[in-house]
Amino acid sequence: MTATDVARADVERAAGPLTGARPLLAVAVRQDARNLAPWVALISALSASSILAYAWIFPSADDRSGLARTLAGNPALSLLFGPARDLMTADGFNSWRAGQLGALFAGLMAILAVVRNSRADEDSGQAELISSGVLARGSRLAVALLIALIGSVALGVVCFLITIAVGGGMVSSLILAATFTASGLVFAGVAAVAAQIGSDARTASSISIAVLGICYVLRGYIESSGADGWTTWLTPLGWLEETRAGTDNNPWPLLLPVALAILLVLAAFTLQGRRDFGQGMLAPRPGPGGAGLASNVWGLALKANRTSLITWLIAFAGLGLVFGNLASSIGDLLKDNPAMSQVLAAGGAGASDLTFAFLVTILQIIAIIASIMGVQVILRIYAEEVDYRVEPLLAGSLRRSTYLASNVVVALGGTALAMILAGTGLGLVASAKDSSIGIGDVVRQAVVTVPAVWLLVGIAVAAVGAVPTRRLIAWLGVVATFGLTILGPTFNLPDWALDISPLRHVPNVTASSPDWAGLLWLLVIAALFILVGFTGFRRRDII
Repeated sequence: MTATDVARADVERAAGPLTGARPLLAVAVRQDARNLAPWVALISALSASSILAYAWIFPSADDRSGLARTLAGNPALSLLFGPARDLMTADGFNSWRAGQLGALFAGLMAILAVVRNSRADEDSGQAELISSGVLARGSRLAVALLIALIGSVALGVVCFLITIAVGGGMVSSLILAATFTASGLVFAGVAAVAAQIGSDARTASSISIAVLGICYVLRGYIESSGADGWTTWLTPLGWLEETRAGTDNNPWPLLLPVALAILLVLAAFTLQGRRDFGQGMLAPRPGPGGAGLASNVWGLALKANRTSLITWLIAFAGLGLVFGNLASSIGDLLKDNPAMSQVLAAGGAGASDLTFAFLVTILQIIAIIASIMGVQVILRIYAEEVDYRVEPLLAGSLRRSTYLASNVVVALGGTALAMILAGTGLGLVASAKDSSIGIGDVVRQAVVTVPAVWLLVGIAVAAVGAVPTRRLIAWLGVVATFGLTILGPTFNLPDWALDISPLRHVPNVTASSPDWAGLLWLLVIAALFILVGFTGFRRRDII
């Protein structure tokens, strides 16, 4: 046997469905570590801070009993965090505060990792360059899934170690950290399938995140509406909830997400073998013969965001209809829980109108989601810039301020329309179930909430326009508003801290004397942020 024959035999033995995956994984891990690390740190901090804050904020048994009475059965908080089963221990509090949010973020981390390392590389052309070497067809998808697996396992290990280091229970912390890993595995599988279906990386991400969002909202609705216990098993996030970390510590439900992840991965590899490279199972439609809507910069901005806007607006209409159903049960819950009544009343309504105060809280949650949509639209301005699609536009007679204004109008108009759609759906269902609620009042409350959303969008405009390298400030504003609005009253934060949230200054339209001055200040501050963005965009260099 000659040396050539030996070499050929070695190649044949090495050849397989995952040829080239090992060196590609080593490179991908080094490149993607910086993208995964913030997610691991954020979710681990969410868990550890719950353990640390619990003993500090609720030092006595009376404080903890008061917390349990306040949060038990609160539908608005169950919608976001899941049921509060045991708030008398730090581990039970950690499971309630970090469990579902951590699972949501872990799923998002896995989705972005898989799409970034699979379809996004095909869109950019990097995948074609890599595939020109010795690389099997399934290796890139395998590497993308392994990156998500490594990130999810790293999240579980780091979260577990940090949580027990700050005082968390060994078993409960392990179960909670394992739910984060399980969520990452499931939604990595979802993203792998979506990457084969979607026509490009953006479509694949949208499909995956939509599945994650539907699972989260459906789980929240089931928990908040008092549905039968078996309905919890309808979603993967419900399976994670059934581990009951901090109370029963039941690990067996974790087998379900692992089995689902394996099935999804097998389906993804099967689909990959049946699609063309660079194409999805859903082929994109050919574009129109003429410029159409994109014949001017205003139409171009609308067209660039049209698909995501339509998806978001449908979601907001659905949220309004779903959340409106919760209003029918709030009366009975309030009757049995005076402490919860005080919390809801603190939102600005009088004690005689607690059902409307609950709707105000729901509108605040919807407003935070709407601000995510607005920030997403604004951040796309910079994404278009780094893809070198803005410079050719500005090379002609198009002014920078006009280009920026076209996108800002889409963001402001889209968020306003989203709030009105959600408020209309919320009011329609709530008024049909409770005659004391006026649909006009709910819609007007949704409208007066819009300036608070615009302020958060304005922060994004200021960041992208003036200092795009600090554009994460936009997300910081959304996260801070969420924490101050939803968790601030629970943690008894002082008024000056709660006042930082723009939603704190939204007047209640059913109050005897609404504070309209707060609304005016919101508009002024939002305008100032937008002015900073326009000034900075006019002066800074364009990539």
